Order: sequence, then C-alpha cells, then structure tokens
Amino acid sequence: MEKLIISSCICGAEVTKEQNPAVPYTVEEIVREAKSAYDAGAAVIHLHVRWDDGTPTQATERFQECMDAIYKECPDVIIQPSTGGAVGMTDLERLASTDVVPTPEFATLDCGTCNFGGDEIFVNTDDTIVNFAKIMNEKGIKPELEVFEKGMIDTALKFHKKGFIKDPMHFDFVLGVTMTATIRDLVFMVGSLPPGCTWTATGLGRNCWSIAAATIAMGGHVRVGFEDHLYIEKGVLAESNGQLVAKAVELAKIMGREIATPDEAREILGIPPRKNK
Repeated sequence: MEKLIISSCICGAEVTKEQNPAVPYTVEEIVREAKSAYDAGAAVIHLHVRWDDGTPTQATERFQECMDAIYKECPDVIIQPSTGGAVGMTDLERLASTDVVPTPEFATLDCGTCNFGGDEIFVNTDDTIVNFAKIMNEKGIKPELEVFEKGMIDTALKFHKKGFIKDPMHFDFVLGVTMTATIRDLVFMVGSLPPGCTWTATGLGRNCWSIAAATIAMGGHVRVGFEDHLYIEKGVLAESNGQLVAKAVELAKIMGREIATPDEAREILGIPPRKNK
C-alpha cells in the first residue's frame, strides 16, 4: 500500500475562537498552526485565510503574506489554497487565492452546489466548475476535486470526459455535510471512482476518526484539522492542528501505513517537484 498523505485544514472559513481558542486568524497564528501540522507529519496544508478579526477573505495579498510566511518555516510543504472561500463570495473573489507568486501547485475545485445549513447555499454551477478548471489548467495548478456527495463525482467525471478536468484525478470526500459520514458511504464513494484516481477523505465533527481509520485501511489519504473538527476526543478540545495530525499518524502506524513526505506526496499525486524551495 502506498504511503499516506496527510492534509491539514488548519482554519477553514467558518470555525471561530469562541469554539476553540486555538483557531488561527492572524498571519502569525496561521503559520504557527501550519508548522505544528507539518512538524507532526502533514504533507499538505489546506489553506483558508482570515483577517485579524477572524473574517474570512480570499484577498490575494493576504494569501501571499500567509503562504510566504509558511514557506519560510516549512520550505517543502505543499500549500493548497482554497478556492471555495466562504458562502456568498463571487467566482472572481474565490479565484483570487490562485493569483499568488509563485503559482500554487495544488488548489481545491468544488464540484457542485450544496446546502451548508440554515439559509447558507454554497453555489457551484456547471459554468463555475468549467471556468475554475480552465483557469487551473492554464496556470498549471492541479485541482483537488472537492465532493460532498455522489452526484458531485458524476459531475467531475462528466467534465473529465469533456476534457476540462485532466488525469490523474484526485478527489477529496468531505462527508458529514450533505451526505452522512458512515463507512458504508465512504465505500460507496470510493467504488464510484474510475481506476487511476487518488482520493482523500474527511469526516466532519465526531465522524473524524472513524472515517480516518477506514480511509487508512482502504488505501486512501486523510484530511484532519480545525476546519473539520475541533476536538481531539469527545469533550476535549484539540490544542493545535499538530495534535490532530499526530493522532492520524498514530492511527497509520497502528495500521501499517507509512507517512508520505511532501515530495513523496507530489509523486503520488502527479505534481511536479517544487522549484525554489
């Protein structure tokens, strides 16, 4: 079985310090959390950014500042800026995260519209998906295909067939938003992929560790972090993203999976070696 890529989603756009005081807002806090995850074994930092008051932003200058600071501490890490942003942002706002220098190696591409709770709708029309894919192709960015339920896999495969999404495809299953996060669901999602794909999975909230364990056993890759879950165990807030990554590493060791370095992750994902580390 290939080595395990661990991605750390260090802050997201929705969680707050009121929920967990360790959630990072400032550049210094984002770097602290990225480094804690990297030091514990994360090869990929899935990055949202905030203004200092916690407001989510897709501003290129804020991504540039945060990514430069992370690379200074973690020179070989893969930084994956989010193009999801926050509910209500325009397509152009969301894509601003890909305008940093150097161009990101890896970024998210959401493959469908979904309800985020209450009256929040995360909109991704077919035109949005195609436009994002075209721009990522032009810039040489590998997309991580974010899917929240089975229909989004079908959408991604439709646009792969039309040539907008290129091989090798990499999917991220985010379970527990619109689709329940059970082992049955994970098996169904993985079984819906064509040969040659790689995939990562995460279970939101209390579903985190059951999905992580099943993913490790099934040969997939794991995402953990404050964006998806704030607790290290029931009733105990995680002290850092690094603590969550360390728990995933321990699970992998128990189950006989070695942990991929960032360069090994690039090879597994089909991302060219990073220059100018």
